[in-house]
Amino acid sequence: MQSQDRKLQAPQPNPETQAFWKAAEDGKMMIGKCLACGEVHYYPRAICPFCFSDKTELQQASGNGTIYTYSVMRRAPIPYAIAYVTLSEGPTMMTNIVDCDLDKIRIGQSVRLVFKPSDGGPPVPMFTPI
Repeated sequence: MQSQDRKLQAPQPNPETQAFWKAAEDGKMMIGKCLACGEVHYYPRAICPFCFSDKTELQQASGNGTIYTYSVMRRAPIPYAIAYVTLSEGPTMMTNIVDCDLDKIRIGQSVRLVFKPSDGGPPVPMFTPI
């Protein structure tokens, strides 16, 4: 079995994350941008984590990134890779690396966004090597 066969728990959208998950259903990954200080952030939220302004908006991410670090979870019933990916826009996010040979993942490797279905909820953003 490969990592994409692993059942993913459905995210639980709340009023603050609803727009993010709706965009995911449309195949778009959104990041937050603060209109006060200009910083981009992930995960998107109403309050900027840098300057604490409430003047934030969503912007679509390119879907490109680089693996900052990763770990392969081999003791799980279905092995999978968990990673921190630094998006080309700047923020780093925790995610999974999928659709690849887990032994060939490398730090610094370029990746692109893919969405994987969750168990009864919106799709989850993950990444695959380019």
